[in-house]
Amino acid sequence: MRFDTLTTFARAWIPGPTVVDGRERLRAVAGAAVGLLFTALICELLAGPSVSGNWLIAPLGASAVLVFALPASPLAQPWPVIGGNTLAALVGVACARWLPDAWWLGAVATALAIGLMFSLRCLHPPGGAVALLTVLTHAREFPFAISPVLTDSLLLVIAGVLYNSLTGRRYPHVQIAQRQPAGDARFSSADIDAVLARYNQVLDISRDDLESLIRQTEMESWHRRLGTVRCVDIMSGDPVTVEFGTPLQEAWALMHDRRIKALPVTDRTRRVVGIVTQADFFRHIDLQHHEGLGGRLRDFIRATRTVMSSKPEVVGQIMTRQVRVASEDRPMVDLVPLFSEGGHHHIPIIDGERRLTGMITQSDFVRALYRAAEPET
Repeated sequence: MRFDTLTTFARAWIPGPTVVDGRERLRAVAGAAVGLLFTALICELLAGPSVSGNWLIAPLGASAVLVFALPASPLAQPWPVIGGNTLAALVGVACARWLPDAWWLGAVATALAIGLMFSLRCLHPPGGAVALLTVLTHAREFPFAISPVLTDSLLLVIAGVLYNSLTGRRYPHVQIAQRQPAGDARFSSADIDAVLARYNQVLDISRDDLESLIRQTEMESWHRRLGTVRCVDIMSGDPVTVEFGTPLQEAWALMHDRRIKALPVTDRTRRVVGIVTQADFFRHIDLQHHEGLGGRLRDFIRATRTVMSSKPEVVGQIMTRQVRVASEDRPMVDLVPLFSEGGHHHIPIIDGERRLTGMITQSDFVRALYRAAEPET
């Protein structure tokens, strides 16, 4: 057991593989160069060539790594860069002015800066370097926090917004993501918040990106397990259909006799023009009062013998016109979001000429999952 613990500890020192490709690495490298060149150029224009070098602080290089190589990181967003560096400089100046110039001063200034950045939600690793640099260089004037620290940080963020946007990277990232209701989803925003609260550590990834990665990973797992199963493999063939002018009583009788809850509505070429479900029937009946429900349903579907009618008489008058369909060759896994989160219960399946060939219900889908997605051993 002790050897396993030592092995695990030793492996923790080995860096993991870099998962970004060469193009992304080049984008980050070029971005850092462009960002720092932009900052230096503006500083030179503001202060003149004789003092331009004094306007750039060393921790800005670390900030550039975050802004251009990790633009999605919460630590690289505009407020952490600007607020973190500037507040750390203020802490460093205060320590340099009012505390003894002792060997422990740098540690105290850095620790205080980290605590302040935590409190004001602007944690930025280079901010610790700014606080340390300030006391080591004996910067005792508060304007130092404005120029060069605030000026450098602001210019770097502006360069980051422009460069990342032009190269297809979202920056800045929204850090307070809109909470999604649980609904029929496999997990909700509240579930992620609960897990993060138990984890109780700073993550170098935004919350919305984390949620997106979880969902994409789940979908990738489904593709790996079920990617070879197509809709034609699990659908129920030769489904019962009705047409636009089918009387309501006939359509209801079909659903009752066949024990099905939905009927595709097709034209004469078997192309889907709508779908009628039990919910479409009940939507036209007062469901607030349970008494006499059967009688109200019979009155609704009974054909009117007069020429004019004040209620729907045929399927086309109550059907749902917007129908989500899927092709026969479509991978079954693509339907996972439709059944699990989209609220769909029946998906008509069409061929290459958009003619109806089958139907996939939730029962068909669950049965296919049971057969194909067995636990891996």
